[in-house]
Amino acid sequence: MAVIIDGKKISADIKDELKDKVEQLKLQGIEITLAVIQVGNDPASSVYVGNKKKACEYIGINSLSYELPDTTTQEELLSLVRDLNANEKVNGILVQLPLPKHMNEDFIVNTIDPKKDVDGFHPQNVGALSIGHKGFVSCTPAGVIQLLKRSKIDLSGKECVIVGRSNIVGKPMAFLMLRENATVTICHSRTKDLKEVTKRADILIVAIGKPKFITKDYVKEGAVVVDVGIHRDAYNKICGDVDFDDVFNNVSAITPVPGGVGPMTIAMLMNNCVESIDNQ
Repeated sequence: MAVIIDGKKISADIKDELKDKVEQLKLQGIEITLAVIQVGNDPASSVYVGNKKKACEYIGINSLSYELPDTTTQEELLSLVRDLNANEKVNGILVQLPLPKHMNEDFIVNTIDPKKDVDGFHPQNVGALSIGHKGFVSCTPAGVIQLLKRSKIDLSGKECVIVGRSNIVGKPMAFLMLRENATVTICHSRTKDLKEVTKRADILIVAIGKPKFITKDYVKEGAVVVDVGIHRDAYNKICGDVDFDDVFNNVSAITPVPGGVGPMTIAMLMNNCVESIDNQ
C-alpha cells in the first residue's frame, strides 16, 4: 500500500515552526514585512495572493499589498520595485506572475534586490544555488525537498528523474537533489524513450503541465512519485500531471493533487521571508 505524502500537514507543521520563530524575533524587536505586488486581476493570481496574505497573518509577518491595474506601465512597476528595494522596513518583495503581456517579466524580476527576492527567481539566487552557495531557493522545489525529508525518504544515492526543465521548478529541483547526493536526470519534450528513462527512477518528480500524463507504464515498482502539476480534468475535478489512480498501487509513496506539493509552495515562501532576516 502506497504512502500518501500529506502536504497539508507538513506545510502546517512548517508554518507553526515559523510562527514560533517570528514570535521570538518580535521579542527582540525584529519585525518581518513582505511586499506583494499584483498587476491586473487574473483570477488564479488573486487566489494565490490571497493565500499568501493569509499565511503571513497566521505566522505574524506583516504584508503590504499593491494591487495595480493592468494598464500600469512597466516603468511604473519598476519604480515601485526600486522604492521597495530601498525601503529598509521591507524584507521580501514578491511580484506575482504572470504579468501583463506588455511587461518583460525577466527585466522586472532582475530589478528586485536579490536579498529581498523571496521567490528565488533572481539570477543571482539561481546562480548561488547552482554552485552551492547561500541564497533564496525557488519555493516549489524547496517544498518538494521538505516533503521528502519530513516523510523520512532517503535521497542520498537514489536515482532521481525530473520530468520538466522549467527555470522555476525543473532546473532548481535538479540542483537541490544534487545537493542531497541523488543521481539526477532531467527529461523534457525532446527526450527519447521517456518511459525507459522514468522507469529507472527511485524518485520521480513530474512538472510538465500535462494532466494525467504519467501512467503506471512510466513508473518503476516501488518508486516515490512527486506530482507538481495542477489542472482541471474533463469533469472539472482537480488533478495533476500524474494519473494518481493508475500509478497508486505501483508506488511506495506519492503526493496527491490537491494537498501535496501545492501547500508547500506558500510554506516555503514564508520560510524564505523569515530567512531574509539573516540574509540582510
